[in-house]
Parts: sequence; C-alpha cells; structure tokens
Amino acid sequence: MYLEKKIFAVVLIIFLNGRLTIGGVMHGHNNEIHKEREADGAFSPRDHSHYSESGEHNIAFDHEAILGSHAEAEEFDSLPPEKAKERLGLLLKKMDLNGDGQINRQELKAWILRSFSMLSEEEAAERLEDVDENRDGLVSWEEYKEDTYDTEEEANSNLLDDDKTIWNAADMNKDGLLDIKEFTIFTHPEEHPSMLPIFLEQTLRDKDKNKDGSIDFQEYIGTQGKEHDKQWLLEQKNSFDRDYDTDNDGKLSGNEILSWIVPSNEEIAQEEVDHLFAESDDDHDDLLSYSEVINHYETFVGSEATDYGDQLYKSHHFSDEL
Repeated sequence: MYLEKKIFAVVLIIFLNGRLTIGGVMHGHNNEIHKEREADGAFSPRDHSHYSESGEHNIAFDHEAILGSHAEAEEFDSLPPEKAKERLGLLLKKMDLNGDGQINRQELKAWILRSFSMLSEEEAAERLEDVDENRDGLVSWEEYKEDTYDTEEEANSNLLDDDKTIWNAADMNKDGLLDIKEFTIFTHPEEHPSMLPIFLEQTLRDKDKNKDGSIDFQEYIGTQGKEHDKQWLLEQKNSFDRDYDTDNDGKLSGNEILSWIVPSNEEIAQEEVDHLFAESDDDHDDLLSYSEVINHYETFVGSEATDYGDQLYKSHHFSDEL
C-alpha cells in the first residue's frame, strides 16, 4: 500500500491545497510523478499520506506505520480478528522497551520511526529488483534510466539531470553502481541529511524566478494562483506566514525552504503518535495499555474476518523481524 507504488517517487511534487502531500515513506520512480514535479518544481518525502484529498484519515497509513511492511499490512488486513489481536500482542511486547506493560509516547514514536525505515528498505528492495536487469544485485545508471524514462524527450529533461545528481551523491563508493544501501538513499533521499543541499539547489532553480536566493509568496504558489479564488490565496498566505516563514521576512530561504519541501519523518511520526493516542487512550492517562491497543486493533493493524484470512494466516509465518 502506502497508496500505490507510483505515488512514492524520489522527486514527488503534488501540491494539495497549496501544500505538498506528505507521506514521508515510498518512492518508486515514475514518469507520471516526474512530469508533475516538472510542473510544480519541489520535493517531498515518501508518501506517509496521513489524509486523503477529501480530508479523511488514511487507515492504511496507520497500519503500515505500526507494521513497517506493506506485505505485512496487507496480510493483517485479511486476518480474522482473533488472529490479528494475537499477533498484535506479540508486537506490543517488542514495542514496550521498558517492559512495564504499557506503551508510552516515546516508545510508540520510536517504533513508528523504525517502521518508516523498514518501509523505505522494503520499497527500495522491490524497486531494485524491478530495475536490476542483469540480476547482479546492483543497479547501473543505464538500467535505471532505461526503466524510468520512456521517451527521448524525457531522457533529455531537467528531471533526468536531477536524478543523475542524486544518483551521483548516493553512489558512496563512486563505482558507478548502486547496491541496496546506496539505492535506498537514492530512492529515499529526503531521509538523508547529506541530500538536502541538493533539494535546496534544485528547488531554487525551479521556483526562484527572480533569482534572489529565496522564495517569495508568489513563487511559493506558482501558477496555482490563477486557478483558485481569493479565499484559497488567503489560506495559502496564512500557511506561508505561519508554517514556513519563521523569521517573518516575507520570503523563504535555507532551512525554511527545506521545511516546506521536505517535511521530516520526526514530525510525521509525532502526528501519528498523537492520532493513535487520541483514538486509543480510553482512560486518558497518556499511556496505552496492551488491552487498550488490542481493543482498538483495527486502528493499529486492521482485520477482516474471512475464510481467506484464516487460510492466509496458516500459510504464512509470522516475520521474525516483527
């Protein structure tokens, strides 16, 4: 899940109500997404898409934030309730770092951040398998280019140049090939601080029309301003001023730009912690007992009481990683 593979592109620029969609966790490079980025010119992390375009909470996000695996999340969704609760109980014992029988906010956040990392690794491994034509466990630039860019026009675009810049930075040993560790950096560059200067440079190139080294409000909204009404513009200006322009100078620069284009996994994890506590902390003691989590198992891992789910449980081993 994590919406669909194509939503998770290394360079993803979909603006939703004037802001980048967040989902800080899958990036299968995809030309459709690249074209959207070419129009809007920004970056975002893997799509931990916490909310849908209609504003509804994305339940799949909750499940993957807990399980750290798309495959495990799909399997849990098909389990009968009792099996799902049983397996969730095993997870809670690993999540409960101090062994006190309760999950505090710090433990839950650490677990979610761990899940994000596992999701990135899983996604990168799946993508590497798709791209690695000669099955040597490594990806060459030509393999990646051939798999990702369909036309000569795309192959000569800024998108290709941007990918090559990120590729070169991810190629830690400079051998021209990416192993799984390097390919994970390439497909999820927003999670690696060494990549942030590249994002900043490319965003300024695309968005800084007057070339003053910063992004003013007009550059922030780009061509979208022509497509929306005055109320939308006011909402975007409030967001620009409140959320990003921290020094109140009327423009974004440096870290302000990075906070706009690359929302952090830390912030996304904290939002998820707050959401899960709001849904499950029935006695409002700011701790989640095992019973509270299991009583709200559908929020955490999902389940569906079907014969298929029972068969699936019998045919799969519970991952040692969990």
